[in-house]
Amino acid sequence: MLSNTVRRVGLSVAVAAALTSVAACGGSDDGGKAKGTSGSGAGSVAKANPIAALIAVQKKTGSAHSAKVEGTTSLGTAMSMKQSGVMDWSDGITGSMQITYTGGDMADSMKQLGSNGTMEARYFKDGYAADMGDAMAQQTGGKRWISYSYDDLAQIGGASGAALKDQMQNTTPDQGVKSLLASGDVKKVGQEDVRGVTTTHYSGTVDVADLTAKNSSLDADELAALKKQLADAGISTETVDIWVDGDDLLVKKTERGQMKTGELNSTVFYSDYGTKVSVERPPADQTIEFTELMKQQQGASTGATS
Repeated sequence: MLSNTVRRVGLSVAVAAALTSVAACGGSDDGGKAKGTSGSGAGSVAKANPIAALIAVQKKTGSAHSAKVEGTTSLGTAMSMKQSGVMDWSDGITGSMQITYTGGDMADSMKQLGSNGTMEARYFKDGYAADMGDAMAQQTGGKRWISYSYDDLAQIGGASGAALKDQMQNTTPDQGVKSLLASGDVKKVGQEDVRGVTTTHYSGTVDVADLTAKNSSLDADELAALKKQLADAGISTETVDIWVDGDDLLVKKTERGQMKTGELNSTVFYSDYGTKVSVERPPADQTIEFTELMKQQQGASTGATS
């Protein structure tokens, strides 16, 4: 039972990781509307210096408010996954994604739970829910969905959980572009084709802890704890690359870094900006709160050892 609880905790962080890997897709401080990901016009990106170009990308991409996303994420030996779906960042983050765990400890745990490694995740302003499938339902009286609030994530994730809660609730998902702007290390790499779209490629290296401090409302103690967690995990800097089209819209983003457990690697593609996103809460009679699941399993574990 205890091992199952540990796996549930790992799942909560994994589903959040899937969200954060695709959410860094532009700010929301421009009231205009943007549609489409392709464009043959010169655009401001190709003409401007890197900083001015990225400011334009941040505003234009953010004002689109939503997009289809597709990507892959790996976190050392912990997990590797692929995800696809739709996200809306006009008022907090909402959306849905299909997530498939393709390797690492998380994929092994999913198999031990009787899952094929694929799940649906739904994201809301105050949290998210994960459909664990029939294997989960058989263990919980028909409740196949686990529901997490961002407050839960903050409690189980320590300082990193608090940082993620802060990001999800208090900032627009603009980290991909903002991180390059904040790094002071951005450079224009050149023109490249991405899935048939002509793009401009930009790259830079960011200090993860410093960037989090600049873009969060964490207090001094929380920031200190987060920096210690990052140091213990061996995470210091990340290389961020973005590709933008002639309409100043983000088409692709990659992040690469090193951890003690291996390489952190994320690649995400964006398309169909302005797409409609509608996400429903899972049925209440098929849903169990993460905190309630923890209490049940801890109680069962205590009973088994007494």
